[in-house]
Amino acid sequence: MPPCLNSPNRLLRPILATLAITLVSACSSNPAEAPPPTIAPAQAAVSPPVTGRPDGEVRPLSAKAQAATVDAATGALAVLAPGPAEGSVVTVFGPDGARPVALPGRAVALAGDGDGRVVAATRGGYYRIDLAAGTADKVEVEGHQGTEFTAIARRADGRLVLGSADGAVYTLGSDTSVTAELKVFARVDALVTQGNTAVVLDRAQTSVTAVSENGDSAEQALRAGEGATTMAADDVGRVLVADTRGQGLLVFSVDPLILRQRYPVRDAPYGLAGSSTLAWVSQTASNTVVGYDLATGIPVEKVRYRTVQQPDSLAYDESSGTLYVVSGSGAGVQVIADAAGGRP
Repeated sequence: MPPCLNSPNRLLRPILATLAITLVSACSSNPAEAPPPTIAPAQAAVSPPVTGRPDGEVRPLSAKAQAATVDAATGALAVLAPGPAEGSVVTVFGPDGARPVALPGRAVALAGDGDGRVVAATRGGYYRIDLAAGTADKVEVEGHQGTEFTAIARRADGRLVLGSADGAVYTLGSDTSVTAELKVFARVDALVTQGNTAVVLDRAQTSVTAVSENGDSAEQALRAGEGATTMAADDVGRVLVADTRGQGLLVFSVDPLILRQRYPVRDAPYGLAGSSTLAWVSQTASNTVVGYDLATGIPVEKVRYRTVQQPDSLAYDESSGTLYVVSGSGAGVQVIADAAGGRP
């Protein structure tokens, strides 16, 4: 029988073809285009029932609050919570009591301008709320009617920065137009600013990232503990991060982004508020809020208060020294006057 010289070639052809496809696929695969590695995001602890009377005064608010901020111009506290019919409500606590401002759509984050207005991120844009008038109007971001915005902050130059559920940061050049986009995150869970630098918290990557002033690149990115959940900026240039899973408080400087302090905080730290004197951290597993002095290079506990159940959101009024602890379970708004000065 004559030798079949082509048989080995016929046998090798499928193998070589498969190898070629594998090599081409491997060469064309770009790691930079792959989704970032993620972990299950950390969450606040489910707080136990309150066993003692919370310190200070508690004002009623039955809604489960999502965010809170103090307006520097009016001293009013704005609290964001879900509303009826897939909407949201911003409740404004001022000298004359509480006033609800209904939003027709669901909003998820708050930021103030220090001049009597707050903004709330929503799908397609943001709501602009006048605290004194009790009115709200929606501002659509051009070309992003379907974008689910999840975070919002205002820079020192007045420009807004928005983050989205699909991991992008948008820097606005006007009320409605985007001038820069940066999409490198799993999700933008929170935004704060120091000057014109925006800082992004990504819970699924447990990372913080400083965005360039022009908004189109990441300047620095750092791991933020074992499971970071919330972030706040203070008046002296720091960014505070609660590492809820890692049971700690992280303190960053900006420009460049550097981790300056890391301090253990037990009982699922979550709510944060910064001030010129103390950093405020809530402990959701024990219904407690603690004020830490950061001036010495290591956080030093100065005051501790009993809180309402589920102290998920904190806000501090620098002019009056009032700390607000806002419940995420509908237990109300706790008002602690002269909070940094000692126990009420």
